[in-house]
Amino acid sequence: MPKITLPDGSERHYDDAVTGNEIAASIGEGLAKAAVAVRVDGAAWDLTRKIDNDAAVEVVTRDSDDGLELLRHDAAHVLAEAVKELWPDTQVTIGPAIDNGFYYDFAREEPFTDLDLETIEARMKEIVDRDEPITREVWERDKAVDFFRGIGEEYKAKIIAGIPSDDELTLYRQGDFIDLCRGPHLTSTGKLGKAFKLTHVSGAYWRGDSKNEMLQRIYGTAWSNEKQLRKYLHMLEEAEKRDHRRLGRIMDLFHFQEESPGAVFWHPKGWTLFQNLIGFMRKQQDAAGYLEINTPEIVSRSLWEASGHWETFGDSMFTTETPDGRTYAIKPMNCPGHVQVFKQGITSYRDLPYRLAEFGKCHRYEPSGALHGMMRVRAFTQDDAHIFCTPEQITAEVVAVCDLILGIYRDFGFEDVQIKYADRPEVRVGEDAVWDQAEAALVKALEVSGLDYTHNPGEGAFYGPKIEFVLRDAIGRDWQCGTLQVDLNMPGRLGATYIGEDGNKHFPVMLHRAIFGSLERFIGILLEHHAGNLPLWLAPLQVKVLTITSAADEYATEIARLLRAKGIRAETDLRNEKISYKVREHSVAKVPVQFAIGQREVDDRSVAVRRLGSKKQQVMSLDDAISSLLSEIETHGARH
Repeated sequence: MPKITLPDGSERHYDDAVTGNEIAASIGEGLAKAAVAVRVDGAAWDLTRKIDNDAAVEVVTRDSDDGLELLRHDAAHVLAEAVKELWPDTQVTIGPAIDNGFYYDFAREEPFTDLDLETIEARMKEIVDRDEPITREVWERDKAVDFFRGIGEEYKAKIIAGIPSDDELTLYRQGDFIDLCRGPHLTSTGKLGKAFKLTHVSGAYWRGDSKNEMLQRIYGTAWSNEKQLRKYLHMLEEAEKRDHRRLGRIMDLFHFQEESPGAVFWHPKGWTLFQNLIGFMRKQQDAAGYLEINTPEIVSRSLWEASGHWETFGDSMFTTETPDGRTYAIKPMNCPGHVQVFKQGITSYRDLPYRLAEFGKCHRYEPSGALHGMMRVRAFTQDDAHIFCTPEQITAEVVAVCDLILGIYRDFGFEDVQIKYADRPEVRVGEDAVWDQAEAALVKALEVSGLDYTHNPGEGAFYGPKIEFVLRDAIGRDWQCGTLQVDLNMPGRLGATYIGEDGNKHFPVMLHRAIFGSLERFIGILLEHHAGNLPLWLAPLQVKVLTITSAADEYATEIARLLRAKGIRAETDLRNEKISYKVREHSVAKVPVQFAIGQREVDDRSVAVRRLGSKKQQVMSLDDAISSLLSEIETHGARH
């Protein structure tokens, strides 16, 4: 007679072993209909598994995060079944749920086409219509290996052979298709529904190793209902329109090329935007008491070994060996260099906190398949800062940094910011007692700040726990940008000390802080968030002066000169083209303000002002127009 304890603390007693289906039905018809799995003492179970002991049980519904992950995992299995039915000689490998969807990797010589994806998706819907029961089976490992080898599934056999012999081995059967899986799964393919879509195909190495053979990965997205699917597909369409690589070409900001993968070739307008960001951040940091420095890009291996980066991060470093036999690394981060600056001279506790900032060029090796425009690069500029302080100063400094970061995000149009607290990872440096102290200090500072945050277990830096700042953009995507880490390890490893109030040497606390993170990536995020329509104060080209007639050329040139003299970035377009053509061309290039100049404007010393995204224009005196722009530029970058 199992006793089942529900999440609200209530208890239900059953005469015999009971399934998750039966528990959900005993609670309510609506819950039974929405149920896709149960958690039994925290472990995910199929609805059809018998629970014969006392247990804490939670019903997982299809609209919950866990339920959605299960739906996506089932969609991957249905995808594999469809592919095997259509092309029986194809081998299946792995197919997990991922953010917003799922994928499955296949071994097949002939590449999948877009037409194939349509065919596969249609077969997946047929499988859903069949409503095939999904059943869990426990197998002996050797029998499972022989079975999959017998049907030509060598990859699946290799996976099973690598599973520890004392682990329970479960397979799931749906129709004639059987696959290795821990589960849980839906009770039948019909429960999946049809709110899914296959999106694209890419290459993927077996086990993620570039030394292994290349497989074909089919991606898809799956949701609990059609409305959510339509919303997501619309977001994908919007994301394609906003793609920063496309906008970079249209706005003539930057480009990439194979001779330097993962590095940006900045054009004049793009470099202006880049410098605008640095100038803005420099002003904010100066006001907050930071001192800007610059440290070498190439540093000896010995320093990276002492800091702990070589052991935990060495595979991601670009290295070189000089003729004298010394090994150097191009810096992947700025932290050890900042410690070296701090160490120059004995520091008193009275000099703390000591805040150092750098716009440091860093390089990290990323696999070529992971590179994605400016969102994933090998060469980037980090707006790095490190605050050296006493343990007693941690709370005040963390609160101040959080205020600074959130204020800057608001200035760029990001109002929806999530905060995540990440604690010690599995691979780390330092003693557990030191980690206990650092984590407690960071949590205390978060609580003092009054900010809402979620817990991201095991995702801290290798040297300390951290806070992550996640921005939500205009179309609902999340971007992790800023970070703040409490580090009680690196200063001691690198011999940084200060003289305390007691006259003895102490290791300082080191707070690592980045706001943009990578300037390159932040620019990509900004472009996509604003769809290229950057605020006037930030736009690399702020005003384009267009002539309607050649008689206005001299006046247009004078206007541009006056604008530039006031610090407004302006250019002229004096071509012998129709004004409608010019307006359209510069609107596509995302110029925020256009001045149209004809004979009337010449006579009146006025301008016809057209703003990006508006079909209307406003005729203003030249002085008023310039004054209005200056006011907007000055206030847009200030705190509101």
